[in-house]
Amino acid sequence: MSGQQRTRVDTVFDGIFDLILSGEIPLGGVVNEATLAERFKVSRGPVREAVKALQGRGLIVKEPYFKARVVDLDVKDMIEIFQLRESVEGMSVKLATRAMSDESMNRLLHDFEQAGGNGRVLDLHVRIAKECGNRRIESLLCDELYYLLRLYRARSGSTPGRHDNASAEHWQILRGMKSRDAELAESLMRAHIARATAALQRLLDTDTANANAPAPAQPRRERKESEA
Repeated sequence: MSGQQRTRVDTVFDGIFDLILSGEIPLGGVVNEATLAERFKVSRGPVREAVKALQGRGLIVKEPYFKARVVDLDVKDMIEIFQLRESVEGMSVKLATRAMSDESMNRLLHDFEQAGGNGRVLDLHVRIAKECGNRRIESLLCDELYYLLRLYRARSGSTPGRHDNASAEHWQILRGMKSRDAELAESLMRAHIARATAALQRLLDTDTANANAPAPAQPRRERKESEA
């Protein structure tokens, strides 16, 4: 694949992922390659390659003889992934607190302030993983699980009040890092992810309950005399 073709596929990949994050392509929704090709003004080839890449990241599922669909978030899968995330990101921030230079630490704090305390704009979790000095942790959080985690985090952050709480928790984590208290930073990160897990589980449980609830009974229409 040529460099130009690779760039086109990457652009389409990012575009489709943004549509999934925004909910324009809903969870469990069909991924229509022809529609996407028209939207991004490309041939079907780059779209097909981008969809395959999204499948590899666990964001799109495609079974034989069925159309490709966006993954539908499952409570059990979410809990398992967030349990892994809590452990790995706890170690990530612990290592980063010890390894980062004063210059890198100050730059991270400055960038967080410039982002208005919005960890998602800065992608604080990725920045910390890249500073931790452990290549396997970085690969897991910045590549293998990155897109699936972003999807779960976006859903968790959509619960009422969670965005503000998450911002306050990010500040606490950074203060722990700034003071070079690696154990405190790890504890705060673990607590932060545990709260995100609980928020997302409540949201998914509510969605499931609403989906399974019986449809409200329609009011009985009075028969008119002419219908008697």
